[in-house]
Amino acid sequence: MKSANHVPKLWFQVATAWLTIALFDATQTLVTMRAMGMHHAWVTLFVVTTVTWAVWPMVTPAVFALLQRFRLPSKSVMHWIIHGVACITISLAWSTWAALLEHFTNPLANPNGPDEFADIWYPKFCGMLIVGFILYGAVVALNVALDTHNRLVRQQAASARISGLLAQAQLAMLRLQLEPHFVFNSLNAVTGLIREERGNDAIAVIAALGDLLRRVTDHSDRQYVVLEEEIAFLRKYLEIQQMRFAERLRYHIEIPDVLLGAQVPDFILQPLVENAIKHGIGKRAKGGALRIEAMRAGALLTLTVYNDGPLLPAHIDEGVGLANARQRLAALYGTEQTFELRNWNDTGVLATITLPYREH
Repeated sequence: MKSANHVPKLWFQVATAWLTIALFDATQTLVTMRAMGMHHAWVTLFVVTTVTWAVWPMVTPAVFALLQRFRLPSKSVMHWIIHGVACITISLAWSTWAALLEHFTNPLANPNGPDEFADIWYPKFCGMLIVGFILYGAVVALNVALDTHNRLVRQQAASARISGLLAQAQLAMLRLQLEPHFVFNSLNAVTGLIREERGNDAIAVIAALGDLLRRVTDHSDRQYVVLEEEIAFLRKYLEIQQMRFAERLRYHIEIPDVLLGAQVPDFILQPLVENAIKHGIGKRAKGGALRIEAMRAGALLTLTVYNDGPLLPAHIDEGVGLANARQRLAALYGTEQTFELRNWNDTGVLATITLPYREH
């Protein structure tokens, strides 16, 4: 169905097209006749030739409406008969209009006055009937082209909606996968404290975990948050981890204030930090340092998580957290993002996320 704004625009375009044809026909008629040395009332002839075409912009909407009900091309003979009758009727109206204009204005400047209406009309009808079939066919072809275009636009819109729904479903699935992973790892941290007979710390961690889990589950349908909120969540997570690792875990967060309003995927940094602690700092008896940074370069936002733990092996088996983060970034940003995990200057491991800079 055409929108209310689309219909007037279409009719304006149709009228403009017919006016262009009318002006071209009038111009070439005058140029040809003058080149042949004829003498006529040139201004009147130009106006009459142009106005003669007024029938077509008036009937074209009716032809479009008829084509919506009796479509062409069609296997139905009745459809062809109906449009044939319509074409003859239009040609009849067109030739009658042209004959009337010529009869009353005498554009050919006949000194004896214009010919009788019947004498003018018959040859015009014979000639305009052939042209009328050609023009009617052009209108049919235009209608088919417009229908094809509109159908393609609708299909593309439907495909876009389906793709969007699939992407949302995929992201929701990834989120559901990540939340239990976070809970289980957090419970393992509590278990570790209990085994170390650090009951007070375990109780403190459980209380802090309640706040974190509320943050994770309350907004599980969100895909984006501002960087400030992501960092606030990360600080609470690191406070919990520091209860477990004590002085073995040192961390530094460096985020410029101007970037705190940047839009980032919700819950995107925690898996990187968790991975750095588990496979880096956690494997060293003396612990290590963690550095989280954000920077902007033009239209790109870069987030980094660095730890000075053991270097990566030649072959890396990514766990749930990193694999999940990589899939979410690909689903949200496509080829506009990068996610890289690599050794950094033989001193530690650097995880880097680059994505389009957008403000929330």
